[in-house]
Amino acid sequence: MRFIRALLPVLLVLTLFVAAAPAPSSAAVSIGISVGFAPPPLPVYDQPVIPAPGYIWMPGYWSYGPGGYYWVPGTWVLPPGVGLLWTPPWWGWSGAAYAFHPGYWGPSVGYYGGINYGFGYFGSGYDGGRWDHGRFFYNRDVNNFGDRRIPNVYSRPVSPPERNGVSFHGGVGGMPAQPNAQEQAAARARHVQPTQPQTQHFNTARTMPSLRAATNNGQPPIAATSRAGRFDNTGAVTRAPRGPQPQGKGQPKGR
Repeated sequence: MRFIRALLPVLLVLTLFVAAAPAPSSAAVSIGISVGFAPPPLPVYDQPVIPAPGYIWMPGYWSYGPGGYYWVPGTWVLPPGVGLLWTPPWWGWSGAAYAFHPGYWGPSVGYYGGINYGFGYFGSGYDGGRWDHGRFFYNRDVNNFGDRRIPNVYSRPVSPPERNGVSFHGGVGGMPAQPNAQEQAAARARHVQPTQPQTQHFNTARTMPSLRAATNNGQPPIAATSRAGRFDNTGAVTRAPRGPQPQGKGQPKGR
């Protein structure tokens, strides 16, 4: 009993539950985790250049594993189907612990705790792009195209809230947002599991000691990558930018 009492303070995972989310052909099983203390603030970083047309941005976030909180770098991913958008994972105070809500693909972007992840995910919905007649169009005012020529673009300036680094909803210091009607509908709509490259990306991040908050003090050395699961290529963003940064670096108008 003395040994068990000694272990209790370090057992930070309070609850583990399994929730079913509908997928096109079968139920997608996702694991939710509750932790006794809040995730670190979100780091500030630049968005890598989009690899090619068709990719959609997946913002970085803090996840939790045996080594504590660890950073899952933001990355560009291909959606699993036409018309699908990514809803990011988020942490929320449940009244007793911080509960993790996994991300998913769906016909519209659902609730993600009002958290400002940047690059189009400013707390509600997605301002980085939209589907139109089976093609994805990118907002050049949000996305980083570098010198790549992206055929389907539009310009819609956005005025995002200040990047305050808050990484969770509710509780002391968390975001106070509540889901609107559209986000509530998205929660009840068809959900699609993360793709295989996304899963590989999640799993790789979990195994890297350098991405653990206990190691990097909340400043992960790899903040974002250009492709999912690739942490050692030239598209990796390895440092936080200094000073105020634009939300997007789209190609100049007229290209």
